[in-house]
Amino acid sequence: MVNSDRSVIRLATLHDLAGITALLQANSAGRGGTLNGDFPADKVEGMLRRAGARTVVAQRDEAITGVLFSAIPTQHEPEMINAMLHAWPPGWHCWLYGPVCISEAERGKGLKRLYHHMCQYHQGAPVLFIQAQNSRSIQAHQRLGMYPVAQFAMQDEDFFVYSHQG
Repeated sequence: MVNSDRSVIRLATLHDLAGITALLQANSAGRGGTLNGDFPADKVEGMLRRAGARTVVAQRDEAITGVLFSAIPTQHEPEMINAMLHAWPPGWHCWLYGPVCISEAERGKGLKRLYHHMCQYHQGAPVLFIQAQNSRSIQAHQRLGMYPVAQFAMQDEDFFVYSHQG
């Protein structure tokens, strides 16, 4: 557990479900945010319970202010993840990074801490996709040392694949 400026970084539990769901829903594309998809509580619970998954949260006081999901890829991934894995040269030799969401009040100070905490649970390269027009996310991940290694299109939208390796 990392503690800084009254903010705690730790592994998520099912007790965090309501806070994580509220954060993701507030920032989903359906509500004007940049997260792909929508995040009802049952979907978030499934993400937390997924075999091979790790979820890290940032918590300030009682509020969940950031979340980073990760998992080891399987053969039964959603279409978007499969498209990303097929575009990325090393393919399935990685760990899935994301989604990640930081509350508006914590942006600019939470992602690096979440990411470094998550890295202690995985080996190999993290791999994620970012919408090509999402400059804020691109810049944040470049500050982590990630760079584009591939790209793909889905549903008339372009995506970059980011990682540390390519």
